[in-house]
Amino acid sequence: MPRMLVTGGAGFIGSHIVERLAGLGHEVVVYDNFSTGKRRNVEGIAGRVTVVCGDVRDLPALRDAARGADVVFHEAALASVPRSIDDPAASDEVNVHGTLNVLLASRDAGVKRVVYASSSSIYGNSPELPKREGMHPAPESPYAAGKLAGELYCGVFSTLYRLPCVMLRYFNVFGPRQDPKSQYAAVVPLFTSALLRDESPVIFGDGGQSRDFTYVANVVEANLAAARSEAAVGRVINVACGATTTVNELCARLRALIGAKVEPTHAPPRQGDVRHSCADVSLARALLDFEPGVSLDDGLERTVEWFRSAA
Repeated sequence: MPRMLVTGGAGFIGSHIVERLAGLGHEVVVYDNFSTGKRRNVEGIAGRVTVVCGDVRDLPALRDAARGADVVFHEAALASVPRSIDDPAASDEVNVHGTLNVLLASRDAGVKRVVYASSSSIYGNSPELPKREGMHPAPESPYAAGKLAGELYCGVFSTLYRLPCVMLRYFNVFGPRQDPKSQYAAVVPLFTSALLRDESPVIFGDGGQSRDFTYVANVVEANLAAARSEAAVGRVINVACGATTTVNELCARLRALIGAKVEPTHAPPRQGDVRHSCADVSLARALLDFEPGVSLDDGLERTVEWFRSAA
């Protein structure tokens, strides 16, 4: 079976990719420095994967991990707009230089495909909806700028070094194992954990900002398809559901699922947050045969069940 390397493989999205690959019988190497990834995320498949404690800023360690790999799924990142604003240098070291290291290690190891986790934050605050891959990038945070730089590096390595790369722009991924405890946590785990504790969730701004919330299992299937599709090589592809939901609507759905009576409170808007985001996923359909198999409501229900069981 092919050998797969997943950077950030103990993280939220990475661990779901690892679990799916292991379930298909692939040989899988998890490469993670455990700064945000959790060993418990891969404990259930510990006997079926190799776990390497390493940092994407460590090129020699990456070279060792990439040796013999057929496909690299590059999920490792400091994945937060506010964190990048607080510490742009750290964001650059991991998200830009770390990505370059992954590409160098992959090129030199003869890897057959790199699937790169990019971000919808690249589109910035353009009022045009839905977001199409051909739109002019307008990053408004160091995180978004770094993800765009990673895409450009992948494109260069695809054409110059003949290292086949596919760049997937994720839109607001959520699901089980997403950490609600970090000060930079995403909105779904923050709201879910607060409501389960009967505490008021905090909405930044008026709550009218909208997002294309995407359940993690859909993202996993897009990654597997990107590893197979020859037509996707060298392309940037949105991965989302193609639907928009406001933060206020999201909070209302979670309150109904949980049966919470507590009302949300509001705080000032966060710097760097975009107002509206919704994806055009027609390219994903064409190149990856992608359809989001799990709806927003089903995904939220599964997420709430997981947080209840993990409490």
